[in-house]
Amino acid sequence: MTEETELPTSMGKVARRELALQGFTRLDQLDGVSESALLAIHGVGPKAIRILREHLESLGSTLRP
Repeated sequence: MTEETELPTSMGKVARRELALQGFTRLDQLDGVSESALLAIHGVGPKAIRILREHLESLGSTLRP
């Protein structure tokens, strides 16, 4: 099964898949979500958080610490 997602491909496959399973398939859906909530998702670690933060900041959005 392939998840359709607009999340950065520089993230690991597991992180992208697990975020999609939680309903996060686009960067704009992550605006204001807490880092701790994302870290609680299987496969999402510090590297994925860093990548998401960088991409969100380029769009003028942010994760909550």
